[in-house]
Amino acid sequence: MVRPNLNPRLNEASLIQALRQADETAFRLLVETYRNRVYHTVLSILQDASEAEDAAQEVFIKVFETIHSFRGDAGLATWIYRIAVNKALDKLRRKKRRALLHSLLPIHEEMQPPEPFYHPGVAMDKKEEAAALFKAVGMLSARQQTAFTLIKIQGMSYAEAAYTMNLSVKAIESLVSRAKQQMQKTLAAYETARKP
Repeated sequence: MVRPNLNPRLNEASLIQALRQADETAFRLLVETYRNRVYHTVLSILQDASEAEDAAQEVFIKVFETIHSFRGDAGLATWIYRIAVNKALDKLRRKKRRALLHSLLPIHEEMQPPEPFYHPGVAMDKKEEAAALFKAVGMLSARQQTAFTLIKIQGMSYAEAAYTMNLSVKAIESLVSRAKQQMQKTLAAYETARKP
């Protein structure tokens, strides 16, 4: 995983200490340093830009409020991504519950199906394939989706993903393997449906 660059005048230990003292400059530096990775992590899980923006803001608030509980078992970045993943999964669960409730209500026929998700980092000529890929990712179980996103989309190591998800490396390997198998089936069905 590519590590964000901290201000050379403020190393990670100094940043943590300044955050624990509620230093506003340190908080701004924290946000500037990690905002893109946090946003793209939650965006890849939620597949909704507005929800991802909300989740990213909530992540930084939670980091600021809970920095005293950071024990240093892993790097600061990995701890932040753990918070980001948990926040995204909470939002995803609420979103799925709302969708289920809406489907049970008599007015659900009037609702429009959701628009396909187009990740902002995907080239224009690859949008359709990327939308199919993200749709396939969205059909995975929450744990498979998270493990796959962290490893294959965010580029984390298996050890970092294991810490982030609070699982063993073996469990992450298994989740990613099953996710890839499921996605191959989903994408094969998509390709078959596209053929004239």
